Amino acid sequence: MIAFVSGPVAAVAPDSAVIEVGGIGMAVQCTPNTLAGLRTGEPARLATSLVVREDSLTLYGFADDDERQVFELLQTASGVGPRLAQAMLAVHRPDALRTAVATGDEKALTAVPGIGKKGAQKLLLELRDRLGEPLGSVGHRAGPAAGRPPAWSEQLHEALVGLGYTARDAEDAVEAVRPQA
Repeated sequence: MIAFVSGPVAAVAPDSAVIEVGGIGMAVQCTPNTLAGLRTGEPARLATSLVVREDSLTLYGFADDDERQVFELLQTASGVGPRLAQAMLAVHRPDALRTAVATGDEKALTAVPGIGKKGAQKLLLELRDRLGEPLGSVGHRAGPAAGRPPAWSEQLHEALVGLGYTARDAEDAVEAVRPQA
């Protein structure tokens, strides 16, 4: 297993990043929260999980070891593969997932694309004893973007412009989804 990758960020896409490791670009699938802390050209360290399939090797990257551990535990539930586990972590942070499972919160799980009511009930039963209690760690996600404007807004703006939207339309869209401070 590749436990982590460390090196300069060569590229950032909407669902992945390329980290240069020893002159080789490693493509790493990441959640939007993880990608928000990455900047092209700056050093990064991502905890990783390598998923081996018959026709592919896919490297999934995470902001920290806790997120990777939850990703791997989620896949122990029947019907949960790496894509659904990553989708769950894209919607909820690890502690929010632990809280949802510990309290039996179906609504939190059905907020994840690909999980319906029955799927949420099944996951709650299967994961109850596996995920454990919430750690309560606040701020464990502080990354290189701390103290700066949110990186996600810059990435979203660049992505929309790359898709053909005008800069003004992209700015309006970013402002429409920006959380009220």
